[in-house]
Amino acid sequence: MNGLFAGALLLAVALALVQLLGGHAEVAPAVVQGMFSGANLAVEVCLGLVGVLTLWSGLFRLAERSRLAERLALAVAPVLGRLMPSVGRHPEALGPVTLNLSANMLGLDNAATPLGLKAMEALQRHNPKPDTASDSQIMFLVMNTSSVTLLPVTVMMYRAQQGAANPADIYLPLLMATTASTFVGVWLVARLQGIRLSHPLILAVAAAWLGLLAIGAGMALTLPGESAARVSGLAGAVILLLVVATFIGSALRARLNVYETFIEGAREGFDTAVRLIPYLVAMLVVIAMLRASGGLDLLLDGIRWLVTLSGIDSRFVDALPVALLKPLSGSGARAMMIEVMQTHGVDSLAGRMAAVMQGSTETTFYVLAVYFGSCGIVRIRHALWCGLAADGAGLFTAVLASYLFFG
Repeated sequence: MNGLFAGALLLAVALALVQLLGGHAEVAPAVVQGMFSGANLAVEVCLGLVGVLTLWSGLFRLAERSRLAERLALAVAPVLGRLMPSVGRHPEALGPVTLNLSANMLGLDNAATPLGLKAMEALQRHNPKPDTASDSQIMFLVMNTSSVTLLPVTVMMYRAQQGAANPADIYLPLLMATTASTFVGVWLVARLQGIRLSHPLILAVAAAWLGLLAIGAGMALTLPGESAARVSGLAGAVILLLVVATFIGSALRARLNVYETFIEGAREGFDTAVRLIPYLVAMLVVIAMLRASGGLDLLLDGIRWLVTLSGIDSRFVDALPVALLKPLSGSGARAMMIEVMQTHGVDSLAGRMAAVMQGSTETTFYVLAVYFGSCGIVRIRHALWCGLAADGAGLFTAVLASYLFFG
């Protein structure tokens, strides 16, 4: 991240100076203006997120304290035991793994990372080669970087903050993209590790999930573009309302003080929004300077030219920077998504596609470094390539699904 940040800043300055020497005196002031406007935009975005992030942090705290995530973990444990055979022989390790994956599925970002570290530690205790990633650790990591997100709340929050007419209309396309990412990642790891995916339980779960997505895709194919977007938005809105009701009901059933528990979580949400400011300032300043210097447009125009030569619709190129940054930097991809929304419109094809890309996968290099680094693993074997393959599948599907619903 250090090299990416410094290199991008120096590239923007170099391009501005080159154009200044070429007689384009207006570029240098534009780059300076971009630097300041990027910083101001970052603060505006974070301030706009305070309310929504505080709301969902409070609701998610209810899900944590009511042990809703643990009950979900029990439901998915039989499937995970098949995908990670060595863990099945150590039930004490399966608990943290299922809790982490369940937290990811519920969108509990703050809880997912510490749970993931605990899960990796539990798997490490049964690793015969402590400096080498075990089969189960690799499967766990790839499922983390590609996990299906049932509640893409963060992406919807950014769309709402940017003024989207229906922040939830990207729900079905995003679900398709995360599904493709997970299926490809799990399939590839299973092939390399000799895991049999033809078990009836795994096939039944996969068939049921794909059947639901096929219904959504079928509606998108048979309905006009705007109607398909409305159906996706309605589905996302209904599911979110049901989730809120489930969180509240679970908290009441657990005899929690719903109000006080909500406030406790909401305080963390406020702190999270404030902590985001430095990261967004750094990345939005870089992106604004690169665009003002002509560097970003030069890259995109080159890609667009190559795509046009092949006869393919090139509108997806406007959202492509999100896909390029996603495996490397979560904050960078988030900042690029905001920049695409600002430049092309939050409800444009590029704006929606950028949101779907942002929610389709996790940041592979970051997850790999944090999770394996916490256990002292230096030999990662096939973890990186399987994670990147899952990223590629998710991002490719994000483009296709966005065209299907919004093109």
